[in-house]
Amino acid sequence: MKMDMSGLNMLAGWGASGDVIMMEQMPIYGGYIGDIEETTICDVATMIASFVIFDCDIHLDGPIHIRWGTTTTRETLKIAAHAAAALDLNTDFLLANQYYTLAGPCTEMCLLETAAQAITDTASGRELLSGVASSKGVSQDKTTGMEARMMGEAALATCGMEIPEVNRILDRVVGLYEKNFGKAPQGKRFQDCYNVKEVEPSDEYIDLYDNTIKTLLRCGIEL
Repeated sequence: MKMDMSGLNMLAGWGASGDVIMMEQMPIYGGYIGDIEETTICDVATMIASFVIFDCDIHLDGPIHIRWGTTTTRETLKIAAHAAAALDLNTDFLLANQYYTLAGPCTEMCLLETAAQAITDTASGRELLSGVASSKGVSQDKTTGMEARMMGEAALATCGMEIPEVNRILDRVVGLYEKNFGKAPQGKRFQDCYNVKEVEPSDEYIDLYDNTIKTLLRCGIEL
């Protein structure tokens, strides 16, 4: 909840230039903040500070699990959902969330993680989704357009759904992948699951995507 002078100077400069300002913070669940409830309170407070004190236009969130380094765990999804729902109900802030999956591209786990977060973000009122940084966003060449497509399709499918039904679906989807956190598949590099010249996914990735859609249909969401 602190900002140094260099940050304040940058904000002043951007404001004077008429820039659109997006502020980002990623509260760490299980760290100094504490458990789910405490991390959610910190998340809400930091988002409010970003708009009220620092005059940003968009806030980019992303609660991170201290053990797994992702935004897609059951705990971090709860934090993101409650924080966004509270602010969506009481403000007109533009809220975004960023995506860090544990699994890599061209794996069902990566697509299921992405879908779970997109369902969560949409149902809790976020306006913008930012992703997907597969393999926790730390592996070279480990992001592709197919993950972003899943993010978009899952978000569209969630629009208008009632919260109790969303929660039932999320429980099923998260339950499919959370047991694999300790052995998450690394997936493939962009150039290994895409035709780089045509910028098109491989047949393998298309088939895997279609099979993941079938899995999500069985969980209750109509993509």
